[in-house]
Amino acid sequence: MAPGAQKNLWVAASDGDLTRVKYFIEEEGMSPNAPDQNTYTPMHAAASYGHIELLEYLISKGGDVNVEDEDGDTPLYTAESLDVAKWLVDHGAIINRVNNEGISPAQHLLDDYPAIAHYLSPELAQTGEEEDVEGPSEYAQEQLSEELTNRMMKAVEEIMARAAAEGRDPEDELAALVEKTVLESLDAGEGLVEAEQVATPSLEEPTVPSKRKHTEE
Repeated sequence: MAPGAQKNLWVAASDGDLTRVKYFIEEEGMSPNAPDQNTYTPMHAAASYGHIELLEYLISKGGDVNVEDEDGDTPLYTAESLDVAKWLVDHGAIINRVNNEGISPAQHLLDDYPAIAHYLSPELAQTGEEEDVEGPSEYAQEQLSEELTNRMMKAVEEIMARAAAEGRDPEDELAALVEKTVLESLDAGEGLVEAEQVATPSLEEPTVPSKRKHTEE
């Protein structure tokens, strides 16, 4: 029985089992680009698990760095380390392409592997890292300002009436009221920003499901 006979070609490639992979390719005549039942190839498996030595062997036997699975994903879409991504690009992996869903390798990897996405597409990664935070709408600000002004004027009238009745200077109490109103205005403004961000539908692209890594035996 061949070494590691319990493994098929794709599991062996995932494990980085060079001896077993060589057996299938050199003794059984299988292709480095052969798809499994999910159209996942040894090239995809080796790239996903970071086996650069195995990738070197596979391309020496005709492995294609741009071989596609049923989703139109090449091995570059499965890269989980920067070294693997760089190796694939150095050996001809196409960066400026999209899969069947219109998603590029950089877009696919952006959420989980931003360093790789930045390497593949610096502009895309920079855009993904920056948050576009907008302030509250003009209408909301006007409503807030009017409410705070009305409340403050009412409080001023009450302070002045009490001070007149008690025969004292209302200056300190008025100063405290102004300070309190300013703080309330700042807190309310932050609340408006948070509320409008929650209420505004996200315009970001839907998260791409992570690439499968496991092959069936």
